[in-house]
Amino acid sequence: MDEREETRKIQFTGKSSYIVSLPKQWIMELGLKQGDQIRMVRKGSSTLELYPPKFESRIQKKEDAVIEIEGEEEASAIVRKLISLYFLGYRTINVKPKNGRLSAHQRNTVKEAVKRMLMGSEIISDSSGGITVQVLVNLLELSVDGAFKRMIHLAKSMSSDAILAVKENNLELAQEVINTDDEVDRFGFYIIRQLKIAIQNEHMLKEMGFRNARNCLGYRLIVKNIERTGDHASFIAKDLLEFKKPVKKEILAKLQEMNEFCLSVLDDSCLALFKEDYFQAEETIKKIHEIVKFEKKVRDASKSLKDDEEIYRVRRMTENIRRISEYASDIAEIVLNMNIEKTLKKTE
Repeated sequence: MDEREETRKIQFTGKSSYIVSLPKQWIMELGLKQGDQIRMVRKGSSTLELYPPKFESRIQKKEDAVIEIEGEEEASAIVRKLISLYFLGYRTINVKPKNGRLSAHQRNTVKEAVKRMLMGSEIISDSSGGITVQVLVNLLELSVDGAFKRMIHLAKSMSSDAILAVKENNLELAQEVINTDDEVDRFGFYIIRQLKIAIQNEHMLKEMGFRNARNCLGYRLIVKNIERTGDHASFIAKDLLEFKKPVKKEILAKLQEMNEFCLSVLDDSCLALFKEDYFQAEETIKKIHEIVKFEKKVRDASKSLKDDEEIYRVRRMTENIRRISEYASDIAEIVLNMNIEKTLKKTE
């Protein structure tokens, strides 16, 4: 049995209540004493949760937050504050003017940020005197693994579509790639929010499938790598929108081949994560070294280029694609760190 688990008998008090005793060690470690109030919550038909006073006060503080906005405060600063409070797990965020009223631009900034970035949130009150954002999303509605898989799928699709857009000189598809980056970020923000909540509650930590809080840090780093994968797909799409012409077919074929390799090792790294497979992560890191072969094919195909502009574009695309393999390697390294203890020899 886990040292954090105990089995205790339910006893009848002889009146209208039943009692269950708590281990003395738990009481001492949590700093509790006789007379302290413990909040009890029934979750569904099979779970009871107990919250000691210190944790209960922390939960209450997360219910409601107020941001005061200066009259000339920039949109980017307002958005950063919203995202930070969303990360911290607040259920309601009130955006109010410090003096006077919110400008039309500030109100639109908040509404657009809620729509594009904060998954599970909606505006429940909107006026020049303030905006109230409510976070409706529930831990059980979308698991971290579920959100993470959708985030990976979107980032990979962005990367493939970006290369396709260059191949077809398709400006509409390039713009769609850039727009999809917001969706990748939304999933990333959602995952980070859930991880921060879980770290504060051991029951939620287990519900989300983590063995310990350290693994939450690993997931946080992996989320950043997937976000960056989407960013580099956006860079390729923006390149097409800037120059509005394709790259030579024979060079683009090599770039596409390189991109497919990078996405395959990204898949391998993430599969090792979900399977908690140390050895697959190790094999993936070895495989990633093959990226140099694909880079050489691109360089060889580019030797005939004379136009400085096209040389610059190919180099930049190569760099953006190669970064995906680096993120795949980083993810595999994190999987190694999260699962290294499984490889240790057990002592008698």
